[in-house]
Amino acid sequence: MLTALIIIFIIAYLAIALEHPLKINKAATALAGAGLMWTVYALFSNSVHLSEELSETLINIAQIVFFLMGAMTIVEVIDAHNGFQVITHRIKTTKLSTLMLLVGTVTFFLSAILDNLTTTIVMISLMKKLLAKREDRLFFAGMIVISANAGGAWSPIGDVTTTMLWIGGQITPLNIITTVFLASAVNLLVPLLVTAYMLRGKTVESPVAEVQRNNAVTTATERNIVFFLGLGVLIAVPLFKAITHLPPFMGILFGLGILWLVAELLHKNKDDEQKSHLTISNALNRIDTSSIIFFIGILLAIATLEHSHILKSLATWLDNTVGRLDVIVILIGFASAVVDNVPLVAASMGMYSLDQYPADSFIWEFLAYCAGTGGSILIIGSAAGVAAMGLEKIDFIWYLKKISALAVAGYIAGAFVYIIQFQIMH
Repeated sequence: MLTALIIIFIIAYLAIALEHPLKINKAATALAGAGLMWTVYALFSNSVHLSEELSETLINIAQIVFFLMGAMTIVEVIDAHNGFQVITHRIKTTKLSTLMLLVGTVTFFLSAILDNLTTTIVMISLMKKLLAKREDRLFFAGMIVISANAGGAWSPIGDVTTTMLWIGGQITPLNIITTVFLASAVNLLVPLLVTAYMLRGKTVESPVAEVQRNNAVTTATERNIVFFLGLGVLIAVPLFKAITHLPPFMGILFGLGILWLVAELLHKNKDDEQKSHLTISNALNRIDTSSIIFFIGILLAIATLEHSHILKSLATWLDNTVGRLDVIVILIGFASAVVDNVPLVAASMGMYSLDQYPADSFIWEFLAYCAGTGGSILIIGSAAGVAAMGLEKIDFIWYLKKISALAVAGYIAGAFVYIIQFQIMH
């Protein structure tokens, strides 16, 4: 049975990694793989706790899915109101090097507040309005991926994997911010300073200005209200959890309800045609449902490896073969450049228990950094990279030649900074 589960998982994983050549949506592969693995486990494991194991898995996955749905809907509402113009209209410079430093910094902090995927989409869309030359836009897109992943790694809501660790109880919000921030900043600064130096002396070539859509429908006041309220809800979720001790998905759904009420009141005097694209209902239709289904499928598949103790055996093998936790986590980070970091972190959460390593232990903090930033090394290694690949039609080989070395340098530098910082603090 164990061999069958491993083979099914590897085949599903390869199909997910080769999604574009195979032209099969990774969500379909993840669901089919998860269904097959649970079927094999149910038929051949002889487990007397099968229903309890499935119920426990469902509870854990549901928390992540509800949180993602709430956060993605809030971001879609802000975008529908052109709320992000509050930021984009304030970026004005004529030097490419200055623009690169500015965009990298804004992306880094915005990603921590929103998430790396959303921030990447917003910032690359902004670059299309600021840069006329495609080569410049590609370079900026590559750096935006690095910046967004670095920013997401030190925030409990900045990256799906960090959110998973937070919801799972492996990290706490204040601790991950204070301990991983410096490593993440170094991860960004190394490639950012090199890139800014390479672009010195070059000027920004702006495209012909385009008329913003929907400006006739949303006023400046409406944009500001929705933007700041939406961001406020996202930022307040960690505080909500700390005060009430309720899971984060309750905070995000509560905030979504408040934003929904405010949006309804803002547009109550408009006719249906005017406000149709501004409603929460419309935002729910626009969120990336296939990505949510993919997370469900891959987390269900990982759960079978956990319940069958395959991950425990892998952890024992790694400990016996490699031995050093820091090296093991760094290797996991490099692996996240090739495959999605969500299942890697889910696997790690199953490999090492909270009894063995309590919340805010070295392994969990370092895992948040390595899994979050290691995905920048290849364009397919993170959700932000895949989004950038689609938006700017970035070629895999181009990214490998132009951006990967910069990402590796930042990743290694940040890892050393975190290890040294941990040793000093302990």
